[in-house]
Amino acid sequence: MAEDELVDQQELFEHHRFKVDPGQSLLRIDKYLFSRMENISRTRIQNAANAGNILVNNNPVKPNYKVKPDDVVQIVLPNPPREIELIPENIPVNIIYEDDDVVVVNKEAGMVVHPAYGNYTGTLVNALMWHFKDLPLFQTGEVRPGLVHRIDKNTSGILVIAKNELALNRLSKQFYDRTTDRKYIAIVWGIPDPPEGTITGHVGRNVRDRKIMQVFSDGSQGKTAISHYRLIEDLDYISVVECKLETGRTHQIRVHFNYIKHPLFNDAEYGGDKILKGTSFTKYQQFVRNCFELLPRQALHAKSLAFDHPVSGERLSFDSDLPADMQQVIEKWRSYTAGRER
Repeated sequence: MAEDELVDQQELFEHHRFKVDPGQSLLRIDKYLFSRMENISRTRIQNAANAGNILVNNNPVKPNYKVKPDDVVQIVLPNPPREIELIPENIPVNIIYEDDDVVVVNKEAGMVVHPAYGNYTGTLVNALMWHFKDLPLFQTGEVRPGLVHRIDKNTSGILVIAKNELALNRLSKQFYDRTTDRKYIAIVWGIPDPPEGTITGHVGRNVRDRKIMQVFSDGSQGKTAISHYRLIEDLDYISVVECKLETGRTHQIRVHFNYIKHPLFNDAEYGGDKILKGTSFTKYQQFVRNCFELLPRQALHAKSLAFDHPVSGERLSFDSDLPADMQQVIEKWRSYTAGRER
């Protein structure tokens, strides 16, 4: 598995909080933070301030604000990209919206989002570097597409990427503050009961297998994770559900549904690639295996995304159709269960 798939969404930005000492003399906030934080440039601090990501006593301030004794200073920063050379690659990518500040894409299943160990090429970021290659900001190689969230390699759906520092900072703050709206469609084994609810439980790396995640119900490990779900269609042995994320943990929907014993259909890493519901009849078993071949991945699609434009402030909403593989499997189950006695 690509390391890229295991980067927690919340680790794409970081939060720092400082209480100013009672004896502190008046000092510009960018200088104050520069002296208090490691491995950070004044430019990154100033970009954060200009984007409204530095708060003093819960109010945004500019870089020339002078800190005073007992001020409470908070800063949200997009994490700097790992030092990997990004090679522009002429790979088709489905762009559904673009302006000077953001690009919104509908990613196909099978594409890794960002280069990492084991996947240095063929990623969405490589494709966007090619798409942006003629823009002055990207020609020097100093600017790269800015990720504020990710979806797994074998999950399809909508992503927003920043094209400049201001957009990156402001979008990061929205994801940190949970003011974005993200909805997913999943096919899961069984019928969730109740048909609408919330799954909670801290999510962290599995204690036996670091390549996957697990839920820690007592909160002793991992990070808070909240998923809301709603049953859309009951197909006897499987169901179609809509999921709305309140947090963005790695594999969150996949591990949460496994936790409530409704793994995603054909999710090999969380047990959904086995025939978990239904009969032992040969015809049924073959039917399910045919569905697995049609949909050779976890049945998960990031269907919609809404956020405030980082410059204009306008609320933007994007929606996408279910990919063909998921749609075909749903249609096959509808045909299979049609006329059955419930």
